[in-house]
Amino acid sequence: MPMFQSGGYSLAYEIAGEGPAVLCIHGFASSGRVNWIETGWVDTLVGAGYRAITFDHRGHGKSDKPHDPDAYFPERMVEDSLALLDHLGEQRVAVLGYSMGARVAAFLAYDHPERVAAAIFGGMGMNLINGLTDGNDIISGLRAPSLTDLTHPTARQFRIFADHTGSDREALAACMETSRQPMARADVRRIEVPVLVAVGEADEMAGPPEPLAELLPQGEAFVIPRRDHMRATGDTKFKAAALEFLGRTFPPAIKA
Repeated sequence: MPMFQSGGYSLAYEIAGEGPAVLCIHGFASSGRVNWIETGWVDTLVGAGYRAITFDHRGHGKSDKPHDPDAYFPERMVEDSLALLDHLGEQRVAVLGYSMGARVAAFLAYDHPERVAAAIFGGMGMNLINGLTDGNDIISGLRAPSLTDLTHPTARQFRIFADHTGSDREALAACMETSRQPMARADVRRIEVPVLVAVGEADEMAGPPEPLAELLPQGEAFVIPRRDHMRATGDTKFKAAALEFLGRTFPPAIKA
């Protein structure tokens, strides 16, 4: 995988397709490949005429994995997205984020609206503002000697996922300490770009999408039927809603 530099770290990325660029920002304990390629998102975007840019967050995938919690505040992770866009010469893109990636996308859209044409917050509803109540349990689960004694369901879920992906669990624990920083309600109201808020019907981690969409000046809500936080990622109805939204707000080039 090619690499780029940001904040003293080497981060991995991949590109597929041609057309207007969509920056895909993955969720906690995942990677660009797991979140976007293996779920069919990259093929979906490329097939619709977009250029899909995926990357591995610091602490994830093939990127550097600092154990310092100060490295993972949303503002630091936004800098990684900007560094990648600058590295590729992309001035303005659509942003597709899931879970933690949606939180990063929100801070990116708020701080740098000139770089964001439209955004999709997948797996992130009102908990963008309210915060993640299970965060400390997830941290304890990641640092536990083994899965055997873990009883908290969300902690078990993320520990199993981290082990499955071969992640650096100490880097993930450091990331969870600071990356879950909530966004102020007043700042959400100042995100001026079009935003689709898409959350699974059975997703208890994200919070409801409708009240968040109502706060956004150009917000729209979509409930992904019968999906929880983990199973909503690659859902076909989610993809269809995202393509319809992008087609209105950031259309692909018309082919001759």
